[in-house]
Amino acid sequence: MMNNYRKTKTTTSMIHYHFVFCPRYRRKLFDDEVFEKRFKEIVRDVCEELDILVIAIECDRDNTQMFLSALPSISPSDIMARIKGVTSKRLREEFPYLQHLTSLWTRSFFVSTAENVSNELIRQYIDQQKTRG
Repeated sequence: MMNNYRKTKTTTSMIHYHFVFCPRYRRKLFDDEVFEKRFKEIVRDVCEELDILVIAIECDRDNTQMFLSALPSISPSDIMARIKGVTSKRLREEFPYLQHLTSLWTRSFFVSTAENVSNELIRQYIDQQKTRG
């Protein structure tokens, strides 16, 4: 069994976050298996730099869900800003057909502690993104 507790000099922590976010204009970016694989690699690299444990990453055609465990010293907003910023920049550099885009992701995201989220709540968030640019 994987031990998800983190120990530092001052804290022991196990905060699991469930993040969901969508590509801008609901583009079907994750239809491309190479793109999805590279996206996951970059997310894992970013999380390693931030000392965040990646529990799972799942990609649907037009959204991604991530289960991450992080220390309380980094906020969910900071986690998303870093992941979205780095993945957007690197993926646009590596996939020429995306170079004309200024950003890959919407500015919004859904986050909850992993234990307090229902599938219905996630579905509501994803459906609401259909009307946003």
